[in-house]
Formats: sequence, C-alpha cells, structure tokens
Amino acid sequence: MKAPAFSYLRPENISQAIDFIDIYGDEARWLAGGQSLLAALNMRLAAPSVLIDINGLSELAGISVNAGKLIIGALTRHREIEHSPLVAQHASLLALAMPHVAHAAVRNRGTFGGSIAFADPAAELPACCIALDAEFVIVGRGGERRVRARHFFTGLYETALQTGEILVAAEIPCARDKGRAAFRELARRHGDYAIAGLAVQAAVEGDVLRDVNIAFFGVDSKPVLAEHAASVLEQGAATPARIEQAQHQLAQDLAPQDDVHYSGAMRMQLARVLLARAIGDLVNLETKSAAR
Repeated sequence: MKAPAFSYLRPENISQAIDFIDIYGDEARWLAGGQSLLAALNMRLAAPSVLIDINGLSELAGISVNAGKLIIGALTRHREIEHSPLVAQHASLLALAMPHVAHAAVRNRGTFGGSIAFADPAAELPACCIALDAEFVIVGRGGERRVRARHFFTGLYETALQTGEILVAAEIPCARDKGRAAFRELARRHGDYAIAGLAVQAAVEGDVLRDVNIAFFGVDSKPVLAEHAASVLEQGAATPARIEQAQHQLAQDLAPQDDVHYSGAMRMQLARVLLARAIGDLVNLETKSAAR
C-alpha cells in the first residue's frame, strides 16, 4: 500500500515548528526518523493531513554533559547513542539496550525522541529512561516544562505530551560511583519487539544493592516500575533467597494480560526469570535456582 496524500512542511527553527503545530493541531504529525510513522502511513494506520519535518532542527540533536546530567537531544539517532563514549560512561544502561533496538538499518535513522514519544509498550528506551530516572524537556506555546520519565508514559501509545508540544531532550543524572546497570529481554528473534524485558539501574557494593530502579517493558500497556520487587532487593544481600522473594513481589507490580500471542501468566513467568538473571548480572551471582 501507499501512504495517503498529505502536505509537507519543514520548519527552520523550534518556534516555527510550534507555529505549524498550533495551526494544524491534531491533523499534523511530527516527522523525525520516520521508522514507525512511515510504516503506519503506508499501511493506512495513520492519515495525518500534514507532516512537519523537524529533521533540519539541529538544536534538537546531540549528546552532551552539563551540571551532572547527560543530555540527549530528541533528534539524536539511535546509532549515535549506541556508539557514544559519553553514553557508555554516564548511562551504560542505554549502551546495553541499544543493540536490541530493532536492526542496524533502523538505528541508523531512528531517533531517540521518536522512540520515546511513540511510547510503544514493548520498546526498550522508555523503560531505560524510567530506570535511569530521566527527565524529559518539553516545549510548547506556553514555554518549557519538564516531566519525569516515570510520569511521562500514561497508557498504550499515550504520553504526557499535549497537542502543540514537542519533545526536545532527555536529561539523565550521570552515573554515580558504584552505579551499575543490567538489561535483559526475550524476543522471538533479535531485533523484534520484546515479549518481556527489563532495565535495571542500581548502586552495587559487593552483593548489596541500593537505589534500585527496575523498569519492565512488553508486559503491560506501558513500561512499569517494579517498586515492590526493588524494595525487597534493597533490604540486604542479593542472595538467591532474596531474589526469589523479589520475584514473588512482582505480583504486586505487574498485571500482564492475555493477548493473541501470549498469556499473562506466561509473561509473568518470563518477568520473574529475567529479573533473576538481571540481578545476577549486577552482582555476578549464579541465579539458576532462583530463576526456576
């Protein structure tokens, strides 16, 4: 199939982009990497009357560090994040996750902000941003505002972005001493969306975990912060018994539903197994017994 007809606009700066979206409202869509939007257009799953191409807004791209925060512009390509020394140093969780995002051809063109704003519940980057306690910078006619990642994703493909707003960047606290990350996902084929996955960020001293953030994806209509499981893991050494307790607490954090592909019970079991493996990665612990 071919995309329906649409008008095409290319703003010269953010202010003009906001002007365009003010004029056309819900009839317009931002065009960044286009890796999700163009497929939706061609399959007639989306039919905006106007595409606003923001690829020329260089101020929305780039990776930098300022005031203890790693700043990633919304137009930064996945490949740039995957190979960035700054990301590897200050947000290693993203470096671990990026090879799992689709395929190299998609990562060459896809954008960080596009993945965040699209808010696919099985996507890796939204969960990583929650685990990293990122804050998103949003600009609209009313000025600039910030929303923590854990509050940004509101439902199935739904976010806190309002009509007339544009995602500008993410600000991620730079990794502190003893900070470590783990990333695990299960997909039918490498590059497919995950059946279940999780991103973990924690401070690690030996086998003791502090400030644990565990964000699951692929198991609900949005990425989910597993706070009950994290609380258990913060209570002492990450022994197989404690990890098993955390696995049981996932019943308080997650409520996977049956769908045409997998049952909720299966996804819950996968979440438990992946949690044990991820914590084992953090503390170099053999977790075969806890993973059963």
